[in-house]
Amino acid sequence: MERSISLKLKEWCESDDRKVLLVRGARQVGKTYSIRQLGSSFQHFLEVNLDYDVKVRQFFVGTHDPAVLCEKLSGFYSIPCVPGKTLLFLDEIQACPEAIQSLRYFHERMPELHVIAAGSLLEFALEELPSFGVGRISSLYMYPMTFREFVATIDGPGTAAFLKIPDGGTAIDPAFHQKFLELFNTYCIVGGMPAVVKHYKEKRNLSDCQKILDDLLSTFKDDFAKYKSRISQLKLFETLKSAAMQAGCKFMYSKIADTGPQTTYKHALDLLEMAGLVHKGYHTSGNKIPLGAEINAKKFKVIPLDIGLHQRLLGLKLSDLLTDPLVTFINKGSLAEIFVGLEFCAAGPSTSACQLYYWHREERSSNAEVDYLIQQGKEIIPVEIKSGKRGSMQSISVFMSARKSSHGIRLSLENCARYKNIHVLPLYLAGSIEDSSISPEKS
Repeated sequence: MERSISLKLKEWCESDDRKVLLVRGARQVGKTYSIRQLGSSFQHFLEVNLDYDVKVRQFFVGTHDPAVLCEKLSGFYSIPCVPGKTLLFLDEIQACPEAIQSLRYFHERMPELHVIAAGSLLEFALEELPSFGVGRISSLYMYPMTFREFVATIDGPGTAAFLKIPDGGTAIDPAFHQKFLELFNTYCIVGGMPAVVKHYKEKRNLSDCQKILDDLLSTFKDDFAKYKSRISQLKLFETLKSAAMQAGCKFMYSKIADTGPQTTYKHALDLLEMAGLVHKGYHTSGNKIPLGAEINAKKFKVIPLDIGLHQRLLGLKLSDLLTDPLVTFINKGSLAEIFVGLEFCAAGPSTSACQLYYWHREERSSNAEVDYLIQQGKEIIPVEIKSGKRGSMQSISVFMSARKSSHGIRLSLENCARYKNIHVLPLYLAGSIEDSSISPEKS
């Protein structure tokens, strides 16, 4: 399967000032698979699963000396641990806090050795450590497969190469536009979880894909038991399901359940965010950059980890998803807004966690709202989402007038077009916006 993280891992591998790398992200997004692919390019690949090989954890107790650790790990697995020739991969590292603390010393005392660590629920382990090597450890955040990765896997890299914003305002070839809309429809059903995409590529069975998504949700619910000292499994699942129901709207704790203190559900949502199962998008005034400088922490939206998991949480029927017109389909559960948010997360800086922002006019008499704000260079660009091919652009025009924006972007089912200084792009190109050269003069 084609994953863009492979290029980032290769860049890290070849960097002269390489640090120990911590790959972060929710369970089942493909961290282990991608690191194993990188490992195949090394003369030796030493993989240590600290959740499965419980006995190995004792190696990290009492010493953080990389030379001693490498000697023991090499002897236990019968794989050489040679700087410059071996990739040492510490998987499920959250199961051994001592191993996390040892990472900084690999950078300080054995910098030539390539070391990568990863794990599910890693953020919980890091929260409990006073320090784990700031300045000596790099982080790489990973998400489910993007639409581009999905297309490259299902239809080939050649088709995915056409997923780009054309220069000069030209439209995408109608045949490709229709093809991408059909693939987009399928992606909204299948989602980007690698296990589901792999099954769809091999079997083309959407019903089975739905079952795999249900199994993944069950896995996440089983993980909730690991939070039991923090909060009940029921509260966590209630909050996750409510996040799906409220997607596209300002999140309100009072909508989760009729009873129970809001502080409990706030804690539940924070835990889900730490686990990577949801992402928050904060309201910002949009006056200046960085966008995060003017957020209102009490006003935010929530989107789920994956669009396929989202439609399973909503209980949408496969028969309806297959028979509804595309515009009706993506209107269900705010799928268009969720899709764009997830594409923006994956297209953002891989060295920091997902950051999303939106805007609404704060006057009581106004309901103007822009779905997303992004930064391009020194400019703040409003992005409005229309699930169909038509729709008013009043909100984006209000923002552009108030903030003197040079241009804005509307994402819809339309082919590429331009209305004055608003660029219209197909929804499926959302992931290409960050790297594009859209400007008042181009498009």
